[in-house]
Amino acid sequence: MPEVHTRGGARIRYDDTGQGEPALLFIPGWCTTRASFQKLIPRCSAFRRALSVDIRGHGESEGGGTDFDSTTVLEDLLAVVEASGARHIVPVAMSHAGWWALDLRRALGPARVPRMVLLDWIATEPTPAFLRAVRGLQTERWSKVRDSLLQGWLEGLDDDAIHRFVRDDMGAFDEAMWARAGREIEAAYAREGSPLRALAALEPMPLTMHLYARPESHDYLAAQVDFGAEHPGFHVLKLPATSHFPALEVPAMVAAGIEALVSAREVPVHADAVPA
Repeated sequence: MPEVHTRGGARIRYDDTGQGEPALLFIPGWCTTRASFQKLIPRCSAFRRALSVDIRGHGESEGGGTDFDSTTVLEDLLAVVEASGARHIVPVAMSHAGWWALDLRRALGPARVPRMVLLDWIATEPTPAFLRAVRGLQTERWSKVRDSLLQGWLEGLDDDAIHRFVRDDMGAFDEAMWARAGREIEAAYAREGSPLRALAALEPMPLTMHLYARPESHDYLAAQVDFGAEHPGFHVLKLPATSHFPALEVPAMVAAGIEALVSAREVPVHADAVPA
């Protein structure tokens, strides 16, 4: 398995499969691992090169033994990109890993990061309930808050394998990591306002696709469609999935959406759903 040595002596490990550029860089969110892309990578690497990383302190990547923040994770991701030799990358970011996708674009510029894919992220300003949750992760109530989040992300899903994955993968992270996740996610929204606002500030804005399943809210979808009407580089697809984990639940649809965006020569048409 390829690895890079980064700040603090951490070793960041990643998979490198497939061929062709731009390379896809799969970035899991906080408190999960690259295994969250296990059903997606084989489909995507059939078309092009796929780099799938465990971020610092997650999965098979080491943490360096000290506290770290989002800036450190960004440095690690940049080291992976440079070590891979990829000239052009398309970040495929799960949930709040989208903040790192935005930072990669800022750091590497539009020539090297021309497009990005966001998976099931809170693209608009967060609700008060969500902000209370990320703050709760930073308190002695963290385990109850975590369990409530996981339960909400799986609500209505009748798939034992995904339930087990979430329990065994995300449930394995300790108090320190969940508190760190809450701290960094809260800080990102305080700094940026919302992912859509941050995207609009990029010049030029990258061609971007948001593939998501939750929440089931007309207003949430409408806000993104309206944003896309004002910013033609942004496109949203509401997937026919139940959970917060569409890459595990409907991987073929997610892979098709990724390839459509990456290979598109013309601006894709907006859609509010992918047909079943």
